[in-house]
Amino acid sequence: MSNRLPPAWAKHLKTKPSAKAVSPRAVQPKAPPKAGPTRSQADDMLLRQALEFQKAERLPEAEELCLKVLARTPNHPLAFYILGTLGLGYDDEKALRYFARAVAEEPQNPYYHLSLGETYLKLSEFTPAIRHFQHALDLKPDLVEGLCALGNAYNAFDKGEMALPLFEKALKVDRDHPLARIGLPQALASLGRMDEAAVHLKESIERRIAVPAAYNALVLTRKFAEEPPELAAILTELRNPDHGPEGAAALHHAAGKVLNDLRRYKEAMDHFKQGNQARGQKFDLGSYRRWVDAMIEIFTPELVASMAAHGNPSEVPVFIVGMPRSGTTLTEQICASHPDVHGAGELSKLRRIANAIGLKDGSKASLGKSVATITPDLSRALAAEHLSYLRERSPAALRIVDKMPHNFELIGLIGILFPNARIIHCRRDAIDNCISCFVLQFSEAHSYSADLETLGLYYREYDRLMRHWSKVLPGRIFENQYETLIEDQEEQSRRLLDHLGLPWDDACLRFFDRDASVNTYSRWQVRQPIYKSSVKRWKNYESEIQPLIESLGDLAEV
Repeated sequence: MSNRLPPAWAKHLKTKPSAKAVSPRAVQPKAPPKAGPTRSQADDMLLRQALEFQKAERLPEAEELCLKVLARTPNHPLAFYILGTLGLGYDDEKALRYFARAVAEEPQNPYYHLSLGETYLKLSEFTPAIRHFQHALDLKPDLVEGLCALGNAYNAFDKGEMALPLFEKALKVDRDHPLARIGLPQALASLGRMDEAAVHLKESIERRIAVPAAYNALVLTRKFAEEPPELAAILTELRNPDHGPEGAAALHHAAGKVLNDLRRYKEAMDHFKQGNQARGQKFDLGSYRRWVDAMIEIFTPELVASMAAHGNPSEVPVFIVGMPRSGTTLTEQICASHPDVHGAGELSKLRRIANAIGLKDGSKASLGKSVATITPDLSRALAAEHLSYLRERSPAALRIVDKMPHNFELIGLIGILFPNARIIHCRRDAIDNCISCFVLQFSEAHSYSADLETLGLYYREYDRLMRHWSKVLPGRIFENQYETLIEDQEEQSRRLLDHLGLPWDDACLRFFDRDASVNTYSRWQVRQPIYKSSVKRWKNYESEIQPLIESLGDLAEV
């Protein structure tokens, strides 16, 4: 979206274009007619211009105007707030700091609490996120965005039942609000209540609310054995240019999902390709390759072993890593069915630590400097903070599972902070794994998956890095092969529990009976007993995916 202000605030600005509506502070008295603008009015004019720049994606100019206002009027809350919106998606830590300063300056503004909470939620900091959403709702009880944000937070915190009444209340306030219309069925789907979710999504489509997103979610609630009327409707919607690139991508992926269920694979792949092209995302493979080179050079077995001496000896953390769609959700569900294991879902906490240290990107020299900042004291402090964060999710569990797939990039850091943590690496047939990524509408963070050739080359970098980590931590990483798990569920599940250092429990065989919410693309699959139809699925598309097979090279088992 070009305008990254929260919806309520953006709507507020559009409907009341006067300067006093922009500023959440009390309106200043008018100056005498012949005098120039007061400082307050001049500040508001600059901030209005900053908002215009922000909408036009001219972010550096918007930032410059906000900083100019702060130089004239220190601690101006709206300047902090706009600076926060400019950081979203680019530097979320910076956004967090600016929103926090806006809240500190004007604690009675519900929109400031809402944005601060949303940023905390993005960073998997659930407790402060929930606190700020509740503050926003104390100040403005019918704030639909606040109700939906709190619902999303409870959903992400495995409390789907607490999310439902919030979305229901939001719909009573505004029955056509897109966040509420899509949020309620998402909460229902996360709890496995697919039929109820489908009813709400159909109603959203009938009312013309968030139509592409609703169709995309609707086709994920079931598997189609015969052509549903929705397919023709989706194809009709694709002719509507008003949906824009994001909407077109959602609709193409929805059509592809239905056609794939119907085994019309060539048509399905055509839609998946168009959906990924509509996103218009480009991935810088050269830069990523250089980063992998640097990580391999810096995180040597010797370095990790020496630094691990100052790590935390806790055995509570378990990290499930691998490519997305490699069986990570299934693996977590099996582990979390054990009474002593809590499945915490996908947490971005470790990534946040890595970014703060400076492992996000950079050359060998800059990564080396970043790693050098990890003193024994910092190691202990980071590990202790991470453990208390995990304990918020489950105070008593013997093992707490973080199944963020892309933590495969950060195994060196895991080895330093938690020398006794269990690591489970989910692997899957390379072509199947890549196809499964390609056919889903991933976020911009996964832009490597939008092009078949790039996806295969990215997979090679992932494989190269994982081979390195197995040398850095020999015997510490359990390789969980998806096809082995499918072939002999019980034997492989027993190996998993053995790796976790826990006794066997038969509940692990009935992972699909769990009540906990599931918030990944696999929410439908993991509620079914294990099935084998996803093995060698790529053969259905063989003629359509040659660029992928060629770029995978020797990793493609054809």
